[in-house]
Amino acid sequence: MIYKRLRQTNLEIPPIIFGTSCLGNLYQALADETKHAIVSEMFNHMPGPVVMDTAGKYGAGLALEVIGDCLHRLNIRQNDISLSNKLGWYRVALTTDEPTFEPGVWADLQYDAVQKISYDGILACWEQGKELLGDGYQMQMVSVHDPDEYLAAAQIPAQSEKAFSDIIQAYRALLQLKNQGETMAVGVGAKDWRVIREIVRHVELDWVMLAISYTIWTHPPALLEFVDELAERNIGVFNSAVFHAGFLTGGKYFDYRIPDPRKNSDKPLFTWREDFTRICRMFDVTPAVACIQFGLSNPGILSIALNTGNPERILKNIQAVEAEIPHQFWVAMKDAGLIDRNYPFLG
Repeated sequence: MIYKRLRQTNLEIPPIIFGTSCLGNLYQALADETKHAIVSEMFNHMPGPVVMDTAGKYGAGLALEVIGDCLHRLNIRQNDISLSNKLGWYRVALTTDEPTFEPGVWADLQYDAVQKISYDGILACWEQGKELLGDGYQMQMVSVHDPDEYLAAAQIPAQSEKAFSDIIQAYRALLQLKNQGETMAVGVGAKDWRVIREIVRHVELDWVMLAISYTIWTHPPALLEFVDELAERNIGVFNSAVFHAGFLTGGKYFDYRIPDPRKNSDKPLFTWREDFTRICRMFDVTPAVACIQFGLSNPGILSIALNTGNPERILKNIQAVEAEIPHQFWVAMKDAGLIDRNYPFLG
């Protein structure tokens, strides 16, 4: 497994980053023993430092607490772990029957979360993140989480301008932390890649994380051009959510919702998945491996972030990153209209 250096830092990044939303009870509450086994498997099978991606939003800080507890129980050295923490959500008391920040998504949480994107707000999230993680471990990579959702909440132009100003001020705080040596790299994580493109026009970032944007299901030419631009600027690109919340590999969720095969707007999703599964069977290719290999196919993508609630899937995900898929599979995918016929890196 080849590790690559992230821009002008000492961070060595493998082709797989481990997502941790499952540790924050995404969709289901995992047992503590299962969570510990998931983290343990990461270190059992990686040849070098493990890179974990987390966020204060994951379980309203629960994932950070679980990570800190597991690292201490496993006696992991700081040199063997690199942590990325996406900031912008702050833990608060739970005063309703379920958390308000993403109803129906997180299970059995004891806290709620509110969005804090501003200079002071992002510093508050940084301090709370350190507290939840516990002593002994540093957050080497930080970013503003979900700036696209923050902007989308604006209803009039004046609100949009204020929201974007808040984001820029949040980055001013993060860049100060980097300049002070508190963290090593500053980036952004968002579902709308166009918002990332706008941010990198105003802020000098070290990395970006694309979510549900560059996948075997969707890969618009304009996004490919943007990845080329990032590569030319030596900005690391991490790809995430390439299964669209698991739907492409047989799950019921698609991008945080449950599609209905009876709705005309959702029927194309099910048709695409049926055809995709059929071609995978023809070539004896696992759908998850196809999604992962497509997500890594662009040379401008540094790493892929994969998340699982099953400890046994950790090794399979590592193996999937290094798997080889027959050229003919991608040709068949293009012939079936399932991926862009002009996609340059496969087929």
